[in-house]
Amino acid sequence: MITEYQQRVRDRYLAAPVMPAPAPWQPVPEHTIDIGGLIGIGFAVHPDTGRDLVMVVSHAGHGLFDAVTGERLARDRDPDPASSTPDAHPDLTCPGLGPAAGTHIRIAGLFGGGLHSTTPDGWAVDVVSPDWPHDRVILSADGGANGEAPGSTWWHVFHSRYSELRTAGFSPTGRTLAIATSSDITLWTRPTPLGL
Repeated sequence: MITEYQQRVRDRYLAAPVMPAPAPWQPVPEHTIDIGGLIGIGFAVHPDTGRDLVMVVSHAGHGLFDAVTGERLARDRDPDPASSTPDAHPDLTCPGLGPAAGTHIRIAGLFGGGLHSTTPDGWAVDVVSPDWPHDRVILSADGGANGEAPGSTWWHVFHSRYSELRTAGFSPTGRTLAIATSSDITLWTRPTPLGL
């Protein structure tokens, strides 16, 4: 049985419109990147530039993207299935490619795992499902939707209406927010937070 409080929270999420992420978050130029058959994603850091990289694992292979520009940096259309799918490793990793070659990248998505749900400076991301299976992603600052209206301390930044949500979260650096579904990845970035 649903309580009155639970109903109020559910109604608040159902009524919240999708809105842009607040400053300092900015959509990358290729804000939504189409990836058919997406299985999961993970993060690495470019060894030369220090920028976040996004590793994408799909049924059509692997891709590595620059998280600031959305540019695809590397692609492997035919990875070795014995060593390059997240479920082939108990720690849910895949070998990196391109600038991340020689590393293993933790992948979150269809086979489990998870991305960071908070940043060191207080941002948080939550997945809510008031009308499951249509997940919504809530970005929040200072504790989230504690009775406040959307846009004050929390923002409904994504609504998965057509594709199954695979994962949502931050890069380990806290500079990238990624949301992955079975058909695409959506990215936001921000400058390096002060003091981090």
